[in-house]
Amino acid sequence: MEITPIDLREIDKRANNVYEGIIVTSKKARQINAENKIEFNALLSTIPEATTDDESEDIDNPAQLKIALEMEQKKKPHLQALNEFLDGKIEFEYKK
Repeated sequence: MEITPIDLREIDKRANNVYEGIIVTSKKARQINAENKIEFNALLSTIPEATTDDESEDIDNPAQLKIALEMEQKKKPHLQALNEFLDGKIEFEYKK
């Protein structure tokens, strides 16, 4: 897992202050994560469950494993949100 440093001055340019930018990106990350969870659950619901008499037996479902691996390959929600914020794709305003 590589670590990419982020210049806080870039976040400060897009918001009134760094903390505001972080709050905006965290709310967007939660939204992206919720969308990913809905998508994942929808994909899992299409897979038929394996029925066995012995519940202690550990059986891997290849279709479920494939979906899980595909979801793991996606960018993490916090990185997606931060990139959208830095690219100016997120618009925000204060509640009145």
